Amino acid sequence: MRCGFVVDTQRCTGCHTCSIACRMENNLPEGVWWTRVVTVGGERMDTPAGTFPNAAMSYYTLSCQHCANPACAAACPTGAAYRDEAAGTVRQDARACTGCGACLDACPYPGVRTLVEEEPRYSLPFAVGDACAPVHRGGTVEKCTMCAHRLERGLEPACVGACPARARFFGDFDDPASPVSRLAAERPSRLLSPEKGTEPSILYLA
Repeated sequence: MRCGFVVDTQRCTGCHTCSIACRMENNLPEGVWWTRVVTVGGERMDTPAGTFPNAAMSYYTLSCQHCANPACAAACPTGAAYRDEAAGTVRQDARACTGCGACLDACPYPGVRTLVEEEPRYSLPFAVGDACAPVHRGGTVEKCTMCAHRLERGLEPACVGACPARARFFGDFDDPASPVSRLAAERPSRLLSPEKGTEPSILYLA
């Protein structure tokens, strides 16, 4: 099994709903984002490249790429970062993580992992999201889990259903009948930094 996402960049409007859904579902601490929206355009968010009438702007979402050959797992000295072959995802065991940052240095995708240096702080005085969401600990590295607690119940990751533009798709790339496999076969697509040899499991439709 190789679970992953397909993101339709023609549909994505940069609304950040996927980021908020991820944050709420997983009760993320302040300052921690597992999914971000990146503007392809000017130097700042939501600014185009060029000038009218030759201006252009688009978006793509960035999170852990759940690589088939994860550089983070190869670099982790404690085994906290590892590939779950049964689920086809890359996991992070907070109990084994020492916060050394080796995975941060090894990962070729900037900003998809966050070192939570101190004890987590929250905007609300009570937990939000799923009761089975992961527990957050200080002194550890966090990242997208592909909503592992939802996958175990046969549900899609929270970001997929939340997307109002229907720009996100989830499935098993090893299953030719899955939505992600069909889209990958039907439309031109690209991977982020394929030259790194990590074999990411997020595909971006052109």
